[in-house]
Amino acid sequence: MLKEVKLSIDELESIRLADLEGLEQAKAALRMKISRPTFGRIVESARRIIADAVVNGKALKIEGGEIIMKAKREFSCNACKHNWKAPYGTGRPADCPDCHSKDIRRSEPDRGYSLCGGAGRGNCGKADSKKI
Repeated sequence: MLKEVKLSIDELESIRLADLEGLEQAKAALRMKISRPTFGRIVESARRIIADAVVNGKALKIEGGEIIMKAKREFSCNACKHNWKAPYGTGRPADCPDCHSKDIRRSEPDRGYSLCGGAGRGNCGKADSKKI
């Protein structure tokens, strides 16, 4: 059994924005809709927690906070330009429902992932709220 350290959703998002996307703190803070000093404190805490997990061989548990997920994902067909929505949990559509082309993609604002209000990056914004 590994000892656990806990990383909050906000701490995870700060790491994603700062270290994965490479945003400067001011821009990352705007994306999270918090002040730059607050962002700095959150990302510093997150880095300390992650370092503890890596250096000391602890399990990293991500929890705490609310995640707001869209009810449906948006897709576009590159062949006929048709746009449609599909519920989460149903898998990626095999083809376009209009022309049956396999040349489909997620719509631009719906690509990727995010745990908070990340501009154009995934499951944030509308629909059901879930606590984890």
